[in-house]
This record gives sequence, C-alpha cells and structure tokens, in this order.
Amino acid sequence: MGIVVIGAVFVDIKGYPLSTYIPGGRNAGRIEQVHGGVSRNVAEDIANVELRPTFVGLVDDTGMGLDVIEKLNNHKVNTRFIQRVPDGMGTWLAIFNNDGDVCAAISKRPDTTPLIGLLEEQGDEIFRDCDSIALELDLEKETVKQTLRYAKKYGKKVYAVVSNMSIAMERRDFLQQIDCFVCNQQEAGLLFSDDYEHLAPSQMAQVLARNVHSANMTSMVVTMGAQGAVYATNDGEEGWCPAKKVDVKDTTGAGDAFFAGTVIGLTYGKGMKQACQIGAMLASSVIVTT
Repeated sequence: MGIVVIGAVFVDIKGYPLSTYIPGGRNAGRIEQVHGGVSRNVAEDIANVELRPTFVGLVDDTGMGLDVIEKLNNHKVNTRFIQRVPDGMGTWLAIFNNDGDVCAAISKRPDTTPLIGLLEEQGDEIFRDCDSIALELDLEKETVKQTLRYAKKYGKKVYAVVSNMSIAMERRDFLQQIDCFVCNQQEAGLLFSDDYEHLAPSQMAQVLARNVHSANMTSMVVTMGAQGAVYATNDGEEGWCPAKKVDVKDTTGAGDAFFAGTVIGLTYGKGMKQACQIGAMLASSVIVTT
C-alpha cells in the first residue's frame, strides 16, 4: 500500500496581478483554477518521486471530482479508496502579490464525515500493509481517532500536517500519539502561544526542542520559509536544514511538498536531518519561479 495519505481535496482558485499589486484596489490579473488540498498535494508529490502512495479522501460527484481521480491515477496514486459524494471538495480562494505571497485568502472546508464510515468498513485493508500514514490533523475528530487506532493496531508510524491550526490547537492530545508533526513558524507560534517570527533558525531550533520535550511529543519540524526548516526530537536531537534558493512567483504547495519529502525520508529509514533535506528539495521543485 506504500504511504497512506488521508485528508481533504480542495479546488484552488488563484489570482495573480499583471502589474504592481495595489492592496484594496482594482487589479488586472490572471486567474487559475487547479486541484488542491494539503493531502491531495502530498499524495501527488510522493508519487512524483516514483513511489506509489494510497490516497484516502473524498471528491465531488461531478466532472471536477472525476478529474481529480484521473489526474491522481495518471501519477500512479492508488485511488481505490476515494469516495465520490455531493460537495466532497472544499474551495480555496487566494490573491497573490508580486512577491508570490498570499495577501488575501478565503477557504470553505468540505464535510469529511463520510470518511468515518469508509474507515469503519475498510480501515483494516487500508492500513494493515501500509509503510506509514500521512494524516491531515484537522479532519473530523473521529476520523483522526480512527486513524490513530489503526496505526496502533498495526504498528504504523503517523506523520501529521495541518491546514487550519485553530482546529489542531483543540487536539493537542493527539500530537503525543504522532511520530512527527510538521507546521510553519506562524502555526508553531499559535500552537505554543508565543511569537517566533523574530527568531533565527538556531534560536528557533532551541525553542522547538524545549517545546517538544515539555509537550511530550516525539518529534516536530517547523518550516521557516526562505530560512529553511528546523527540527527537534524528544530525545534531544535538534537542527536546521537550509532552504534551496529560488526566485519565487508562487509558493503554493511548497509546504505540502516539504511535508511529503520529510515523510518519505522518515518512512524509509532516514534521520531527521536527511528527511528535512529531502523535504527542502521537493519544496524547491514545486515553487513557481519568475
């Protein structure tokens, strides 16, 4: 079954200015509509390095939902556990400035409760022979609980990512059952009720090591944009992995690709530093450059 990725699918609607972006003003530009969602992106990123992940999720019962399945199939992702249901996909609307940063965004999450029934019926088949589990932590709470129960039952490691930290903050107890949690610097500040934006990587690594130990987590990675990523484990390992240098136009999906690479490394025997290096390499490969 390879790495099992479980999470939501979104349609991303992205707007890019044709000239200097004017906040609050009228901006002529270009609009794209693409398949998105953290977990869907992660499954595709894993498949892009010639691995064969399994994606567990929902799509709309429309032509767009079928397009998502067909594209994942073309990437050699196992899609047999994707269910087609009404309104099965969310929507993410984002406006980018000239530096490739999101300056405004609105998202509508899908109802992922049908995953509960799917896991009840086919959970053993999905998780029994997988290599590891990549979990979107802000799925329905029962779905997260089910996944963690199957992981414990079959001795599988779970690596978690988040698309809405406000939801994850309500589930801190789950973080103690996860082998590695990956988020960005701003999300880490929300999780630990602090401001880390001013910290250099060496400082962030030290702070993260203390937080991982006090929260009784196994390990955690925090991405810091152009500064790279830092990591820490409960047994005292900490470090920094620099980012690859690219001229950025759109960083959408870079965090998802970093997570995918880190999961690949940790699943197949690499240490934290090497896993983060794989993550940095995948992240640089998906960034749209000028």
